[in-house]
Amino acid sequence: PVIGLQKLIFVVLPNTTMMFVALTLGAAAAFSPAVPAQRVRSVASSPQMMTKAELEAFAVECNPVIGYWDPLNLAGIPLWQQDEEAVIGWLRHSEIKHGRIAMAGFVGYIVHANGLKFPFPGPQSVVPDGLSAPEVWDAIPFLAKLQIIAAVGVFEHISEDKNFLEADGMKHYMRGGKPGYFPTFKANVHPAPLNLWDPFGFTKKLTAEQKAKKLVAETNNGRAAMLALFAFLSESKIPGSVPLLSGIIKPYDGDYMQPFAPAGPDASVWFLGNIWS
Repeated sequence: PVIGLQKLIFVVLPNTTMMFVALTLGAAAAFSPAVPAQRVRSVASSPQMMTKAELEAFAVECNPVIGYWDPLNLAGIPLWQQDEEAVIGWLRHSEIKHGRIAMAGFVGYIVHANGLKFPFPGPQSVVPDGLSAPEVWDAIPFLAKLQIIAAVGVFEHISEDKNFLEADGMKHYMRGGKPGYFPTFKANVHPAPLNLWDPFGFTKKLTAEQKAKKLVAETNNGRAAMLALFAFLSESKIPGSVPLLSGIIKPYDGDYMQPFAPAGPDASVWFLGNIWS
């Protein structure tokens, strides 16, 4: 998804911001080496359950320079009294999911920062002129925030529920399933023409080697996007902390760790009168 949006971003962004995007996405691509042709079976081509040894091999595929990096030994901790493969499945699913969210957030932050707006506003749309990306979230009414959280919860339930997964012939990622897999809508929720993941079915035509390469690229791009978002947040709170973003990212006076905090000193989302505002 990120690769498909690069051309759009490069066309519409100012020169200074475009330079940062090019450097950031270029760095992500630089850490996505091609899978060696002589390898018969790549670890990435069979992404279901992994042992720690296979995880270490996959880490080398993702980045031969850094390799396997787990200073806290998370892969060796029996979380919830689960075995090694189940714990690694949970960790990999978490990384893939957060990487995808970060890629979407990275693009969204840039789109908003450059004043790009949806061309077809609805009857109740509010154009947040002059607000930075985090300030837009603060300006959203409390009930609207709850709707967003509820929608995310529905998608989380679909991705974790045994019945939804079995309808696709898939198992849970801690029980032999594929980390990062999201069930199709057609077999589970509604016979919709498009699915949330790969709605146009591009990956169905790929070979195992091509899928392995794209899995490595997705992992690396997700990691790069998470770092990039933290760079945005750091620069917004401490101007000059990220020299490349100095003067590009607007300062933010709010608190990232309190997403439901009142937007102003006299406001409070916990009073009924303000909840509906």
